[in-house]
Amino acid sequence: MDKLEAIRIDLADYEYAGEGANGMSFNHRRDPDVMLKLYRPGMVQQPLDEMLIARKVFEAGIPTPRPGDYVTDGTRFGVRFRRIRDKVSYARAVGDHPEDVVRYAEEFAEMCRGLHATHVDTTAFECVKDRYARQLAGNPFFTPAEKDRLLRFIQDAPDTDTALHGDLQFGNAIFVGQDRYFIDLGDFSYGYPLFDIGMVYCTAYISEPDFVREAFHMEPATAVRFWQAFAPVYFGKDRPLRDIEAEVRPFAGLKTIIVERDMGRPMPTFREALKPILQP
Repeated sequence: MDKLEAIRIDLADYEYAGEGANGMSFNHRRDPDVMLKLYRPGMVQQPLDEMLIARKVFEAGIPTPRPGDYVTDGTRFGVRFRRIRDKVSYARAVGDHPEDVVRYAEEFAEMCRGLHATHVDTTAFECVKDRYARQLAGNPFFTPAEKDRLLRFIQDAPDTDTALHGDLQFGNAIFVGQDRYFIDLGDFSYGYPLFDIGMVYCTAYISEPDFVREAFHMEPATAVRFWQAFAPVYFGKDRPLRDIEAEVRPFAGLKTIIVERDMGRPMPTFREALKPILQP
């Protein structure tokens, strides 16, 4: 299956629709039910992996657009999906209507609760602990002692067989009417939900302000309000927010491993959240 050949497409058949961290999206000019996610030049395996995972996620009953073919325009590679017409991401909705941030945060929290209550076939997906361990091993910016502490924290997390998005930020959930979907599932795995929830917290408190504005279309203060409305719905209104944040923050800090890999340098802002783990 990994030897699957990409289907050649003519990009002239598509019109530009938007751009994200890994590439661009397009809508088919003649078929309104087809959209294309085209990765950046040089990214060949990533779109193939996303398509294969997206198919398994769809078959597992997770609400996500139906994945189609692995394609190429001759230079870049990508995936075709069933287009969800008139969809809006929760990030865009909050950015356009910050006065409704609480309602959108509560809806997103319910989506996440449903996702994290979904049991999956563990032979079909990677365990999140294995994924983090592999990424940690390849990170050149932690000392051997720091890697040992981080790996111990990862391995000591509870073991579960429930679904994890892998990049659970509010730009990766969309809605139209009463229908809700998760998108960008290339990092889908299974395991302890706080590995996912750490990303929601990270978006609100750890990401750089300019990045929040550019990637999530909102002011940093609005992202904080999103988290503060999200947490009571996800964790329960009886839990103090400070207790929730103390539990979640180290999992948010684990994103340092991925961010440093992508940026090619240490990220002190992200490492701050790892202090409870890294301190001897």
